[in-house]
Amino acid sequence: MPAASIDDGRICHMENSIDHPAALDGRGSIAIQFVEDALAVARRRGLALAPMLADAGIAPARLLQPRARVTVTSFGQLWRSLADAMDDEFFGLDSHPMRRGSFRMMCHAVLGASTLEQALRRQIRFLGLVLDDQRAVLRREGGDAVVVVESLRAGVPLFAYGTVMTLLLGLGCWLVNRRVPITCLDFAAPEPTHAAEYRLLFGERTRFGAATTRLVFDASALELPVLRRAAELDDFLTEAPANFLVRYRNPHSFAARVRRCLREVEPEDWPDFQTIARTFRSTPSTLRRRLDEEGQPYQAIKDALRRDLAIELLAMPGSSVLDVAYRLGFAEASAFHRAFRRWTGASPGAYRDRANDARD
Repeated sequence: MPAASIDDGRICHMENSIDHPAALDGRGSIAIQFVEDALAVARRRGLALAPMLADAGIAPARLLQPRARVTVTSFGQLWRSLADAMDDEFFGLDSHPMRRGSFRMMCHAVLGASTLEQALRRQIRFLGLVLDDQRAVLRREGGDAVVVVESLRAGVPLFAYGTVMTLLLGLGCWLVNRRVPITCLDFAAPEPTHAAEYRLLFGERTRFGAATTRLVFDASALELPVLRRAAELDDFLTEAPANFLVRYRNPHSFAARVRRCLREVEPEDWPDFQTIARTFRSTPSTLRRRLDEEGQPYQAIKDALRRDLAIELLAMPGSSVLDVAYRLGFAEASAFHRAFRRWTGASPGAYRDRANDARD
């Protein structure tokens, strides 16, 4: 494996290989509550969930662990399995099923758009044709662009609103090849126990219990040109929906830049905060303030990366808990056990064994 080095305050780039954690980055993890939300309708319909969970590499026992997490890849596979089983790409959450292939047709409908505004309006019209319980509209309000989603029946679940926003944002950001920063997002649904996970996906200014579901972002983004072409669509759809769930974070944010630096270095060699600050030609106090403003302090970034890498590595066949602990920079296996239990509610050994059981 090529070595990583820190030279003159800059973290040098290195080759990725399958043996290096950087080869596993970018996928992240999803809270188990989202898995439960995705399964809710299928469970009520009495569908066989075990085969779908097995295909996704999710052990059923994890559903009983409130702090458990699954990889984004696993969640994406579960989404596809549920869509196949129900012929519905919307988890059965609407009175009218979003038939298999609907999302592909929506992509074709928007590829000819010239700007993000035109693309969003086409997406919204398309969703209005295939969903009965929600109606979205795009408005300009001064310097803000606002997507308002109105409920046409009582009791639309939070997960349904979140799925609409995921579809709109995921496709929209891909079309313009950049993340569109969210000013705020209000949901017309009570705050769930995993509200922090929604804020991780959509931003710190995600609020609940609102009268109407509203997504707000800077209206200048509506003028962004659509850069994607039809030749790129198959690759995009091959990765969907997992590519939505890694979230189109602002690649220029300080938190994203810090993550990229850390991914290029073995966790045991992660630099201290002063070195990271020098990398960005910043003072530690300035960088700390910037990260705090983005809601992602340095320790939280490191913890999230270690957690997601641990989940990925433990799911690999033949993984050793001790080896994973050392690769993640833990001096003692016991410290890794405590951290992993805090992250997921399970011991690393039990998590690895359940992943193996799910594959079998």
